[in-house]
Amino acid sequence: MWTGASVARGEHAVVVGRPEALVAGLAVLADRGSRAVARVWGRPVDAVVLVPATDADAAALAAPARVEGLAALAGAARVIVEPSGFARLSRAGRQIVLTHELTHVATGAAVHAGVPAWLVEGFADYVGYKDSGLPVAAVAAELAAAVRASGRAPAALPGPDDFAARPPEAYEGAWLACRYVAEGFGERALVALYRAALREGLDRALRDTLGLTISELTLRWRAYVRAELAPGPP
Repeated sequence: MWTGASVARGEHAVVVGRPEALVAGLAVLADRGSRAVARVWGRPVDAVVLVPATDADAAALAAPARVEGLAALAGAARVIVEPSGFARLSRAGRQIVLTHELTHVATGAAVHAGVPAWLVEGFADYVGYKDSGLPVAAVAAELAAAVRASGRAPAALPGPDDFAARPPEAYEGAWLACRYVAEGFGERALVALYRAALREGLDRALRDTLGLTISELTLRWRAYVRAELAPGPP
């Protein structure tokens, strides 16, 4: 698979794959992403970024996880790029996706099963979008359309079934949940929530860091979603 592959080394990443220009560019983006992770998580992340030549090779590397339909996938200490999905992204999109996946590497998302999907994915998107300059309406466009069409926010924080059935809306809702925590309680509280959830589960982590139950957080998140995506009279 790696015969003739190029290798580019950054300060915090080693990128292996082809073509050479993409590999060199990803080393730069990965170092930038690692610094973005450090600004939120508290320390940079070191990772290997694998850029296989074909989608079939990416699927083989990711197995038993599935990379089809994604631009990249994080494992333990590595990120696998899915060539066709990644090729469709703009440079800004590539930075966001790579930073998102590096956040997963930093938090150990691939090896810790106890943290709920909305916090895992929402936190990674929070870090990925933090310095992008993109407005909320652009990042959460599909959820915004759904909220305007129904006149209400989703009833519950997105779970695994939502990520499977309606991925864009689920990711956007998860991002807004973490954005709400960072804006309402401070970014340090968001990081503390994630770290506490790793140690002791979500319910206790919410009580210890935010003083909330999951029901209370959900109500506040729903109000935040409505305010951000469907502003106007209640």
